Amino acid sequence: MEDVASDQKSTKLIRSLGVVSATSLVIGTILGTGIFLKTTTMAQQVGSVKLVLLAWVVAGILSLAGSLSYAELSSRFPSAGGEYIFLREGYGNLIAFLYGWQRFLISSPASIAAYAVGGATFLNGFTSFENVPGKTTSVALFFIIIFTLINCFSVRSGGWVQTGLTSLKVALVLGIVLGILGFSNTGNLSAISNVSNQIATPKGFGAALIAALWAYDGWNNMPMASGEVHNPKRNLPIALIFGTILIVTIYVIINIAYFYALPFSEIISSSSSKFPDAPTVASKAIETFLSHRWASFLALGMVVSALGAMNGSILTGARVPFAMAQDGLFFRFLATLSQSSHTPVKSVLIQGIWACVLALSGTFDQLTDLVVFASWIFYALATGGLIIIRYKEKSSGVLAKDIYKVWGYPVLPLLFVLCAVALLINTLITMPKESCIGLILIILGLPIYAFYRTKQNT
Repeated sequence: MEDVASDQKSTKLIRSLGVVSATSLVIGTILGTGIFLKTTTMAQQVGSVKLVLLAWVVAGILSLAGSLSYAELSSRFPSAGGEYIFLREGYGNLIAFLYGWQRFLISSPASIAAYAVGGATFLNGFTSFENVPGKTTSVALFFIIIFTLINCFSVRSGGWVQTGLTSLKVALVLGIVLGILGFSNTGNLSAISNVSNQIATPKGFGAALIAALWAYDGWNNMPMASGEVHNPKRNLPIALIFGTILIVTIYVIINIAYFYALPFSEIISSSSSKFPDAPTVASKAIETFLSHRWASFLALGMVVSALGAMNGSILTGARVPFAMAQDGLFFRFLATLSQSSHTPVKSVLIQGIWACVLALSGTFDQLTDLVVFASWIFYALATGGLIIIRYKEKSSGVLAKDIYKVWGYPVLPLLFVLCAVALLINTLITMPKESCIGLILIILGLPIYAFYRTKQNT
């Protein structure tokens, strides 16, 4: 195989992301659209305030457990590609390729598309253009194009944009919480304990978990840009762990604020697949302490939130096909970087084009369900791969030094894998269409892998 990486001028990444930018990338990639939309879907599934909050907590604990394991993996392998590198080291090229293939085909572009559609939906609350045919889709495409072009410049530029957007998003969420708890004209503490007559089933709770996990999705993205993080063995674990803990805290607090401000009937009738034309749960909660006129301006803040998550997905997702191409397992031209910006511009542009196609083809909930199922297959494999990597290390007698070690090993990684498998089985049962589409698209990567392996051997 030709050594694609030998051309240093075209393949060397610059480590220009510090701990603040890295942490902002973790927080900003997670905090996007889900927290303003998914509470309604979850309430419809379980019919109970307590179970909705429990689903947010369980999903947060699962995501934190994954982040802790990924923190060690990132400390061990601080190279561009994230899970692709982890899976390659744990299982070999085939599993790593299938991950990269699904990331290229499903997870990254579908996430970008979902954030763009969500951002355009939030903009409805400010501009009231929802009745204009095709306007939401057009705005979503505009968002994807603009931020794709931004990320063709240096990664430092993308990092600055991410830090600014993340700061605005956190301020927005805290402002909403403080406004509801301090000034809501409908809120009462007893509302938090209200439970409807509907009894949640395991399937319903599993579906609620899927919705919550979309809102948490993104904790895995930071390692994809590991090759551009300064002092990665120290900064990557700090960014992953601190960023995820902060997100879990924010999500639980803002959901308590929603239920404090609104009756359960208002929450389940908010914007969702069942009520596509209704205001979002966040908008309804905001209007309990602000007039409709002023509340509409906060819709711009939710647009910023969606765009910040989309920017993080664009920045990190493009690094996976770049890493695959460097290994000779994907289009060779994706292994090169821009001479001026030292970013994988071709990978960024192709990712953006495919995201535009997906934005034209699916609704927000369909896109997010597809992303969560496909992604969690490989989250489980990557975390299980940590156990394999540690075993190989112990057998070789060569122990890694000066790296972060996951707390609670091997119990925590094993529990994460078991919970992930249970979640995937439940998703296959409750969402067979989305699950089968995800599996088929992953399997389609097998002949592509065979082609590139054959090419390597000739």
